[in-house]
Amino acid sequence: MAEIQGDRIIGIEEKPKHPKSRYAVTGIYMYDDTVFDKIRQLVPSERGELEITDVNNAYIREGTMAFSFLEGWWTDAGTFDSLLRAANLVAEQRRRQQQRAGSGSEK
Repeated sequence: MAEIQGDRIIGIEEKPKHPKSRYAVTGIYMYDDTVFDKIRQLVPSERGELEITDVNNAYIREGTMAFSFLEGWWTDAGTFDSLLRAANLVAEQRRRQQQRAGSGSEK
């Protein structure tokens, strides 16, 4: 969850019990070439893994994190089941858009 003050993210917490905001971090990231320096400085988490949240917090600490709000829906696509769900959501959205476009024109 992202904690936001004004136009800045001031922290990100991974699955907090008491979120500081209602803004989820969706996992759509773009990094510059300094990301590799940041990764080399990470310490593995309790799970023994390097955490992407720690990379993001490194950008926050140096004041270079930027963000955008994602409008509409979002879903995970990291498993076969969730990828199928995402494809079905996209198909349903496209079907609705085509219905709206078709209802306004004469054929």
